[in-house]
Amino acid sequence: MGGGGQVDVEVASNANVALYTLFSVGGLIAGGIVNIIGPRIAMAIGASTYALYAGSLLSYNHNQNRGFVISAGAILGFGAALVWTGQGAILTSYPSERNKGKYIGIFWAIFNTGAVLGSILPLALNWHSTAGSVNDGTYIGFLILMIFGSLSALALLPPSRVFHTDGHPVQVQKFPTWKTESAEIIKLFLDWKMIALSPMFLASNWFYAYQFNDVNAAYFNVRTRAFNNLWYWFFQILGATGFGIFLDAAFLTRPKRALYGLVILFASIMVTWAGGLAFQLKYTRNDNKEDKDKRDLFESGYVGELILYLSYGLNDAMYQCYAYWIMGALTNDPSKLSRYNGFYKAVQSAGAAISWRIDAVGASFISQLLVCWALLIVSIPGMFAVARKVRDTCYDSEGIDNEVVTARTEEKE
Repeated sequence: MGGGGQVDVEVASNANVALYTLFSVGGLIAGGIVNIIGPRIAMAIGASTYALYAGSLLSYNHNQNRGFVISAGAILGFGAALVWTGQGAILTSYPSERNKGKYIGIFWAIFNTGAVLGSILPLALNWHSTAGSVNDGTYIGFLILMIFGSLSALALLPPSRVFHTDGHPVQVQKFPTWKTESAEIIKLFLDWKMIALSPMFLASNWFYAYQFNDVNAAYFNVRTRAFNNLWYWFFQILGATGFGIFLDAAFLTRPKRALYGLVILFASIMVTWAGGLAFQLKYTRNDNKEDKDKRDLFESGYVGELILYLSYGLNDAMYQCYAYWIMGALTNDPSKLSRYNGFYKAVQSAGAAISWRIDAVGASFISQLLVCWALLIVSIPGMFAVARKVRDTCYDSEGIDNEVVTARTEEKE
């Protein structure tokens, strides 16, 4: 909803700077932690920090304690690194190669179903609100859901008990030492594929500060912000599901899917952000308005603005799905994918920290839009270079008989 649902978006922006700074640092070591203690414990610990952050915003409703919100944001940053690195490793290593796109789409659909429900909650509780910030019930509802989510992570099976749909067990290495894991993490900075994908990683969360604060919070009133979010996340479900299915399309080889998927993604980026530029020319940061004077969903012309906002969500889902899919196309090894995902989240969060700080210091809306768009375009060449190296399978190079795997999969299906 922008600004953490608050009138004062600056405190949430600064909390996000702390969050993503710690997320970036945590991402570099989270792969090693997940490899050593396992995804179940890592994700349960990490998820508990989301509840702390929701609680800090509830507290802010009463005492305006900025320090608590910012500190909770920093703690959440490290916790989020554990959650997202653990889920990224599971997401890219558990499915068989022919199902990775589908599983990524399913994950993103479930993930954004939570966001849709999370948008319905403030929409229902703040439908008649004129306060400009959400009420206590909104934060209490999130707090309860987040505590439940943290505990649910304990239900995950350990990787050693997980099998692919083709009947082949997930590759599990014995727990590495900290020295070994540290050396492997350092090697990521020398891996040309990670370097080439770094612009993509950097851009992948950069646009959130602009979309949530400078579009949603700056232009729309509180109930319309919640309504916008409902559709933003719902179209993420559609985008992730559809794009995930395409990335598994059996009538195309995997190298062709990598390249054609990139073409589709580039076209989506150009159309969406061109529309965003046309919209942004309608208002500036200097047009400070009280909530009652902001755009409402029942006003004429709102539908076109909603289409743009849900297009941002559709674009985001496709971009994130492609990032996971391209990493998953490089290897099936869970330990490598833990490090890849940790590196991805580290670079992604560094970009997010910078973008939230740029917004917090008052950069113009139009300049932020142009930077977001430029970063997305700049990321394409590196993605193309890696996409050209995608092969039909990694099984042969990882000591697995691809013909046996294929036969088992077809027999099971």
